[in-house]
Amino acid sequence: MIKRLLVCRSTGFDPYANLALEEALLDRVGEGELILYLWQNERTVVIGKNQNPWKECRTALLSEEGGHLARRLSGGGAVFHDLGNLNFTFLMPAGDYDLPRQLTVLERACRSLGIPAQRSGRNDLLADGRKFSGNAFYSHAGKAYHHGTLMVDVDMERVQRYLSPSKAKLAAKGVDSVRSRVVNLREFVPDLTIERLSDALISALAEVYGSEPNAGTGIACPPTRANLQVCHSEHSEESVPPTHVLPLNVDELDLRVLTEKYRSDEWLYGQKLPFTASVEERFPWGGVEIQLNVSEGVICAAKVYTDAMEDALAPQLEAALLNCPLRREALRVAIDATKLDADRKADLLPLFETIL
Repeated sequence: MIKRLLVCRSTGFDPYANLALEEALLDRVGEGELILYLWQNERTVVIGKNQNPWKECRTALLSEEGGHLARRLSGGGAVFHDLGNLNFTFLMPAGDYDLPRQLTVLERACRSLGIPAQRSGRNDLLADGRKFSGNAFYSHAGKAYHHGTLMVDVDMERVQRYLSPSKAKLAAKGVDSVRSRVVNLREFVPDLTIERLSDALISALAEVYGSEPNAGTGIACPPTRANLQVCHSEHSEESVPPTHVLPLNVDELDLRVLTEKYRSDEWLYGQKLPFTASVEERFPWGGVEIQLNVSEGVICAAKVYTDAMEDALAPQLEAALLNCPLRREALRVAIDATKLDADRKADLLPLFETIL
């Protein structure tokens, strides 16, 4: 039974800190509480817990262009976040989890702004038949959250640029992303801002979870940390409207360890998602086909086929690749350490770009 509504707005754009805060809020949410967490990430591809990063995202290109790869706790497909996107998370005890009611908050907020929002059979939100919000879910230790995206003015070119599947031959055990036709909400409301949508969500939250119209509208309070704004709105089952907004003490939320977890290679690339990859090319000096078996982000087996004259090329390259992390810099170091001709090294490294 929800007796208290809390609103937390992150004003930082670091995906690892934001995901850390989300997990900390899940641990912190108490009986009778519902937290609405609003947050944004800057140029980030967020993959589901069980996804293969190399299959879902052009990781090397994303990194080169200053972007971030992040992995969340929930399942589902890969999504692209930029500052034209607003992320939301409903956090509460598992016994109070009510997906239709939570989706009603989203629908009501959008419709109040003139957006013809409606649910699809996949629990996504559509407008004019096109998707603008995807949802994912997570539960742990008697608590649960429902989070998702609201596309206000997302750079669609970058969505295609970073999420387009690789041409490499991959056979993965991870979960494939479901790609749908999408739309930005500014097509319906040209002057829509993230702030207006955030305020509409807070207002709709109070309307759906209380009987007082617009209760909680305009919740605002000064930041309690440099990148974090947390507000607390009291609301009782007797429908007494909130009379004050108190800053939530966040000193207890030490996010350093969680942030480092989400930032770590072990979390991003070390999931147990074994897959095979094959790359091949023909050069003036001969053709090469390289087959890799990758587990937990590390090459655990490599086989090189070539018709090059150098009989040492294949065994040297196989030995260099074994136990090498599937990362650009690690591959460069491994190939550079071989006794292969400099021209061969220069030709071989770009081969791996198709699967990075």
